Amino acid sequence: MTSVLVVNAGSSSLKLRVLDDDDHVTARLDLDRWDGRPDHEDLDKFLRGQDGVDVIGHRVVHGGSRFTRAVAIDDAVIGAIEDLGSLAPLHQPRALAGIRAVRAALPGHPAFACFDTAFHAALPVAAATFALPGTWTARYGLRRYGFHGLSHAYAAHRSAQLTGQDSKRIRIVTCHLGAGSSLAAVDSGRSVDTTMGFTPLDGLVMATRPGSVDPGLLIWLLQQDRLSLREVAHGLEHDAGLAGLAGGSGDLRDVRAAAAAGSDSARLAIDVHAHRLRREIAAMAAAMEGLDVLAFTGGIGEHQPEARAEAAAGLGFLGVAIDPAANAAAAGDAEISAAGPAVRTVVVTAREDLEIARQVRAALRETP
Repeated sequence: MTSVLVVNAGSSSLKLRVLDDDDHVTARLDLDRWDGRPDHEDLDKFLRGQDGVDVIGHRVVHGGSRFTRAVAIDDAVIGAIEDLGSLAPLHQPRALAGIRAVRAALPGHPAFACFDTAFHAALPVAAATFALPGTWTARYGLRRYGFHGLSHAYAAHRSAQLTGQDSKRIRIVTCHLGAGSSLAAVDSGRSVDTTMGFTPLDGLVMATRPGSVDPGLLIWLLQQDRLSLREVAHGLEHDAGLAGLAGGSGDLRDVRAAAAAGSDSARLAIDVHAHRLRREIAAMAAAMEGLDVLAFTGGIGEHQPEARAEAAAGLGFLGVAIDPAANAAAAGDAEISAAGPAVRTVVVTAREDLEIARQVRAALRETP
């Protein structure tokens, strides 16, 4: 029997799950507004009560080019994760805080880091390569890394189960939609394209991040003292996206409420979000020369039928059609396809904990 403690540190939250050998959750802790302190009282109390845990799995957002699979955590790995902090400044420090908290409370337990970038590590060269000067690429290791890989991997596998298909034989676009959002084109079980790039700023419109922006626009803002580098960096991480468009909260639920109350800027934010989502789903389908399953997961993808309907409304040309009643009623894992569409559409409950536990057990089996 192998009991796995899964530590999932987000940019502002922390989720811990203990999974038994049958992947049943036997203990859990959710800190929705974690301050990032490894000595947080509730966190420390929970961890010291988990003496029966056999192994720990930590979610880490950025693995760079070095980490393409789950790895045992030691001081060198911790140092490498720290070195990658500038590429995911909202997430890497929180992952490290989680690692330090577990090390202090459960010393001597084997622990593995599971990376969101790993699922995309084998992207085709044409999809991973930026059209930048070759000397830059070679010197700095520039490439499309992609993120949310743990969620995309699980969603693709679960989508195949829900539709009764072999994941190794179908083309799936997985839509991880939340405060941070990305899409992946998963062809025969492999990620072949994704919307996030070198950092988690790229791609879709998110809660406080803008997604794809013309780099020339940023250069223009930095020239002639219009904005400082610090202002641009902070704005792209914290003040853009839905928050920047709507002029308030970046939570799509709040934006919808503001739009319903008559806010034109909130209505525009919803329209921009939906436009980018539809456009990028079509791009992911193009990367696979077609589409068999469209999957929605993440906080928005699972719980906001309006967002799913907005996306599907512009994708009929791909064969996407959803049933309005099924979409409105979807709770947990569900199929929401209309009768007889070419593309099956599903909602998948995000279970990064299951994917992390799977990777940890596989790594344990391979450890001498």
